Amino acid sequence: MSSLLIRNIRTLVSASHAPRHIVRGAEMADLPAIDDAWLLSENGRIIAFGNMTDCPERADTVLDATDRFVLPAWCDSHTHIVFAATREEEFVDRIRGLSYEEIARRGGGILNSARKMQAASEEDLLAGARARLREVIGMGTGAIEIKSGYGLTLESELKMLHVIRKLKEESPIPVKATFLGAHAVPLEYKDRREDYISLIINEMLPVVAGEGLAEYCDVFCDKGFFTPGETDKILKSASVYGLKARIHANELGITGGVQVGVANNALSVDHLEYTGDEEIEALLNSSTIPTLLPNCAFFLGIPYPNARAMIDAGLPVALASDFNPGSAPSGNMPFVISLACIRMKMLPEEAINAATINGARAMELENEVGSVAVGKRANLMISRPMNSLAVLPYHFGSQIAEKVIINGQVV
Repeated sequence: MSSLLIRNIRTLVSASHAPRHIVRGAEMADLPAIDDAWLLSENGRIIAFGNMTDCPERADTVLDATDRFVLPAWCDSHTHIVFAATREEEFVDRIRGLSYEEIARRGGGILNSARKMQAASEEDLLAGARARLREVIGMGTGAIEIKSGYGLTLESELKMLHVIRKLKEESPIPVKATFLGAHAVPLEYKDRREDYISLIINEMLPVVAGEGLAEYCDVFCDKGFFTPGETDKILKSASVYGLKARIHANELGITGGVQVGVANNALSVDHLEYTGDEEIEALLNSSTIPTLLPNCAFFLGIPYPNARAMIDAGLPVALASDFNPGSAPSGNMPFVISLACIRMKMLPEEAINAATINGARAMELENEVGSVAVGKRANLMISRPMNSLAVLPYHFGSQIAEKVIINGQVV
């Protein structure tokens, strides 16, 4: 057996002997913690923790965390890290004044990534995605969701999902796979949208489900992409194959995306830069988690989601990176937390809960990761010396994690 003991922890964060699986509303400002603490793991799982007054004496590996915080690793529930090439030329186009929608209408955006995806080999895609996965693990990510959606043909969507499956098989952290064939309508289907939706439903979904390539089905339900009616049709078809719903909604306007996600029992509705009282009411009457992606708002210069209204209404907000080549080319979850605090007025405790236990729940991994609890994976971060937890979002862009521990091993 391999054991790890972390001693003299200034504060062990999100530690509870009665672990929570999701936190809502006012509860999000409550972050259970133990000061002057220790934690012991064996074979990659947390087996005990407590105050230093009863700290064990031995373990195979012993780490000293004097003046340091220990936190659960980040749970990033929305990413697109399998892609063929970056899109910095569109970044320059936006500096010159073009909008995201204008770039998309010119064949850029998702369609640009799709063209490059179709020309890429599976081996090259896997090499690039592996490097990005190592990068985000190094910044403290301990569980991740990865979407397809840059293929937009049966062959290329399957290529992406095969890469995600290989990442899942070899990754030291849990990986969840999402089929996003309904990311955009390809140019060749511009005047026959129904044919592309039929391709998704009648050709893509049966193969994706038959090969067990995804747990979830996502749709980009927004202005210029898929309508609520089209989204409903795709998600209902996916449910027949056992694929649970996720949804991109209300990034570009109030479109009815939240409501169609709720109607299809979506595990999460993501983006929500445009959210009003009706959307919040719909979410309150559901088990669907609003997942906010402030990296996207930051990079595109669009409104930030109204996190305060959602939390104050009693919702269980999650945070994710949206790591992708077009609108959020970063998987830096500490920066996501900084943005949540600086631009969305979330308290540090709320943002950390949103990026850990609620992110875990948004991937159905709340029994594995997302908090410090006996039996969960020892996926943890040891911070650099800090005076308070608020230092984490305060020092935006800084490397806060001094050590990242995955399955009880320092990486």
